[in-house]
Amino acid sequence: MRRIYVIGIGAGDPQHLTLQAVEAMNRVDVFFTIDKGDDKGDLARLRTELLDRHVTRHHRVVEAGDPERDRAAAPGGYEAAVVDWQERRELIYQRMIADELDEDGCGAFLVWGDPALYDGTLRILERIGARGAVEFEVESIPGISSVQALAARHRLILNRVGRPFMVTTGRRLAAEGLPAGMDDVVVMLDARNAFATLPDPDLDIYWGAYLGTADEVLLHGDLQQVKGEIVRVRAEQRERKGWIMDTYLLRRRDG
Repeated sequence: MRRIYVIGIGAGDPQHLTLQAVEAMNRVDVFFTIDKGDDKGDLARLRTELLDRHVTRHHRVVEAGDPERDRAAAPGGYEAAVVDWQERRELIYQRMIADELDEDGCGAFLVWGDPALYDGTLRILERIGARGAVEFEVESIPGISSVQALAARHRLILNRVGRPFMVTTGRRLAAEGLPAGMDDVVVMLDARNAFATLPDPDLDIYWGAYLGTADEVLLHGDLQQVKGEIVRVRAEQRERKGWIMDTYLLRRRDG
């Protein structure tokens, strides 16, 4: 039976790749990848660098274009837009696996960060498998996420003693504000600078963009004092590269 690895390759630093990931990559016959366009060409180059550096066995790389996604969907239509996009990706993944991988072959998707955090590959493969059009087994190989990289770069422990922390999205933060009862909130996928709308006077922010790469940018401080600088730097970096990946922690000060 076909075997599919979903391998976390870290937040951007080539050294984020784990020994387990390297071993799995050297069992792969075909690596499947999605082309996200010229704007994110440097991400594709990092994938190529990892393959060149660590994979010693013969392999092929099969690439497909990423289906268009409605990123301007209204708040009520956001989930429907994501589902539609993932369904179209399903068909692409299914076709690649069925057409490009032998029945006893091993394929892999290299995903940013960790497959279990804000990546839809495992969900897509589960739905393909449930349809029974092509049979395969799936194994998830964990990686270093941007959340872990952010904490490391700011020398943070995310969970304070006896207290939880939450991971949420910028979209939810913008719609609902800081979750009630939560003093430590990690925010991902914030395209709207939702942090800048929060009125709280007792929050610190620890922000990072392009974590683990040569373009990494870090800022931190009292939210009300540094939010304007983060908005400015974020806009400058996005203009320079054409895209941005950033993550931040909002932490309420004790006392």
